[in-house]
Formats: sequence, structure tokens, C-alpha cells
Amino acid sequence: MKKYYHTPALNNSKSKKNLPVYISGYVDGEGCFSVSFSKREKLLIGWETKPSFAVGQNYDRSEVIKLLQRYLDCGSIRRDYSDKTLKFEVRSLNDLVDKVIPHFLKYPLLSGKQKDFNLFVKICKMMKKGKHLQKEGLRKIVNLAYQMNTSGKRRYKKERIITQLL
Repeated sequence: MKKYYHTPALNNSKSKKNLPVYISGYVDGEGCFSVSFSKREKLLIGWETKPSFAVGQNYDRSEVIKLLQRYLDCGSIRRDYSDKTLKFEVRSLNDLVDKVIPHFLKYPLLSGKQKDFNLFVKICKMMKKGKHLQKEGLRKIVNLAYQMNTSGKRRYKKERIITQLL
């Protein structure tokens, strides 16, 4: 079992045992799995694919964000001045595949966010195989990514990316 630091709420074994389930529930409410795309002329295919797992929380409740970072043993924490929150983010593909995804496979989400997670897993697996570096693979990834977080904002329209990959 992992060591979880000196967090007052985790001073008993029952709390430590329930921590993975708590984390999944917390992420179900406050987390986001997403894949974004950036135009990068210097890249052979012209587009960068960026998977991300993020959790936000008010600054005065930072202990949960810090606990999440220590539990997953990856990611970074930054202040988001636009909404005065802290953001925990994991962007490393290796950390996503080796640490984040296994947790949520073992302790699944209970909301509709599970659908986004399932698509996220497919995309990360495709990226590990280098599919995002080939036009056909990137088209498939773009189509999957645009099924995620449908109410969220996107910098580029899906059609623009797909058209440029033809």
C-alpha cells in the first residue's frame, strides 16, 4: 500500500483503504479527461495532439489536489488566475497510461464522465502506438476526441483539422 503523507483525514487505515474510491468520486465531480489539438507547422503532420487529465479546486481546499498528486505520483499543480482555483494536471502520455488510466480502470467513474474516460483510454493507446503521427490515425483520434466533453470549448473546429489532414 502507498504511503499517503501526513494528511489529518488519512490517519486511520479505513480512510487509507477508501482513498482510491474517494479519488474516483472526487474526479467524477471535479475532473476532466480531454484531448486538444494545436497547429504546429514544424511537425511533419502539422498538428500536435495533447491528452490531459485535470482536476480543479478552490485554492482554500488545496489539500485534496495535493493528495491527488501524491497518490498518482505524477502531474503538476498550478494556479488558474482566471477562476481563482488550483489545477492538478497530468499531460505526460506515459504517466497517463501507466498511472492515471490504471487507477480509473480499477476504480471506475459512476457518471457520464466514464464515456469520456473510455474514449480517452482509446486515444492514449493509439498515441502510444504512434497513430497520432500518421494522417489516418490522427483523423481517427480527432473523431474520438470530439465525442468527448461535447459542451466544452474548442479552439479548432473538427472539420478544420480533418480537412487539413486530407
